[in-house]
Amino acid sequence: MPSSEMLKQERLHIRLDAASKQILEKAAGYCHKKLSDFVLSQSLAAAENIISEHEQITLSNTDWELFLDVLENPPAKNAKLKEALALHKKSVVRV
Repeated sequence: MPSSEMLKQERLHIRLDAASKQILEKAAGYCHKKLSDFVLSQSLAAAENIISEHEQITLSNTDWELFLDVLENPPAKNAKLKEALALHKKSVVRV
């Protein structure tokens, strides 16, 4: 089985000022990590948090109950909903 080092094939180049690099090196030292490992782990953690914030919806208990109620008891289709469904059929391509 290949090691994780062998699987790394992509590179990311960044430029930064000396003060920023010193801060990153200091933090990496406190974590007992090489600078590149520290930067990668911290940026991946931040990226995962940002993705999670944009891809998950958190509802209050009241909103959750309202959401479930609408799912279980959907409102009757009105003209605006029918128009929206027709527009959706025209603009969404299923693969």
